[in-house]
Amino acid sequence: MTGSPGGGPAGAPPAAPERPEELYEDAPCGLLSVRPDGTVVAVNRTFLRWTGHERDAVVDRCFRELLAAGDRIFYETHYAPLLLMQDEVREIAVTMVCPRGRLPVLLNSVLVRDPHGTPRSVRIAVFLALDRRSYETELLRARQRAEESEARARVLARTLQDSLLPPALPSVPGLDLGAVYRPAGRGDEVGGDFYDVFSTAPGAWVVVIGDVVGKGVAAATLTSLVRYTLRAVAMRVRPPRTVLAALNDALLQQRAERVCTVALARIRLAEGGPARVTVCLGGHPRPLVVRRHGDPVPFGRFGTVLGALPSPTLYEATTTLDPGDALLLHTDGVVEGRQDGVFFGERRLAELAGSLRDRDAATFADEVAGAAVEHQRGTPDDDIAVVVVRHRE
Repeated sequence: MTGSPGGGPAGAPPAAPERPEELYEDAPCGLLSVRPDGTVVAVNRTFLRWTGHERDAVVDRCFRELLAAGDRIFYETHYAPLLLMQDEVREIAVTMVCPRGRLPVLLNSVLVRDPHGTPRSVRIAVFLALDRRSYETELLRARQRAEESEARARVLARTLQDSLLPPALPSVPGLDLGAVYRPAGRGDEVGGDFYDVFSTAPGAWVVVIGDVVGKGVAAATLTSLVRYTLRAVAMRVRPPRTVLAALNDALLQQRAERVCTVALARIRLAEGGPARVTVCLGGHPRPLVVRRHGDPVPFGRFGTVLGALPSPTLYEATTTLDPGDALLLHTDGVVEGRQDGVFFGERRLAELAGSLRDRDAATFADEVAGAAVEHQRGTPDDDIAVVVVRHRE
């Protein structure tokens, strides 16, 4: 069967042309004509059917009175001025107050001017926004749930991270101690940096700082193993090299498939004399010795990363700290922090340490960590840990 040009079956009488008033009254959107002062002068049946209003309740009424209270303010402060400036406003989301309740809609408006440019009327097309508003509401709820989940994750990460660090540094006669930890990024993930300070005998102390590769719960589990293994071994074994070798064995036995770096300093205090410091580095950055006079210098000899090889190469180095001298230990998040491809670097760290030689240990550590974070515009790519040990004068 062949269709007619109008789309109906062949031989069918042509459809009667639709009258303009019918097209207006039953358009697939609400239509209103409004004076420049906002008074409604005409409204179509579609609008009345959607809203439940009677025609007499809309005509000769100010359009903004049909809107919810908050949208009335928006109409006065944004909608009307913007329409006057641009002669049209599109897809403005508002809520209309109807006998049946509230109705979310989108408004498209056109300002009609006379030949002299004077506003003559406003034509408003109203589209239902039920699905869109429902989608936006669900999107907002999903975002709120995500933000709440992220906040809980940050709290959990912080709580778990705190459990991997000593709650407070011990009070050590003859030593001034300071330590700072700064998480990577926004701090919503557990990092692998840690530090510890503990006594092994009267006048004998161990200072440890380290970095377990990776983040998250798996890294936190290994960090806990490393920290408590070091404590247990260091209580019965004196040489730092032997302590780190024992830690390496423990990591290999765990088959953790993660490695870590550790700097361990054993400090022995003598009343009235210098503090004797022996350092061993398991793949960790060298600490800085900051004397009362002279430039800070790196101290120690690099050794093998722990947890990778059955027989790591480890070295010990010994020095003394006179009253006023300090030892600065840090993780690689300090010197390897970058801004526009430029590392914070060991030279910058040494210059900063030299300028802080007269500060107390807590301020010293805080200034170093703060400078490293600032170098990365406040959002470090890696965790940062800093420990300062100063021989009291």
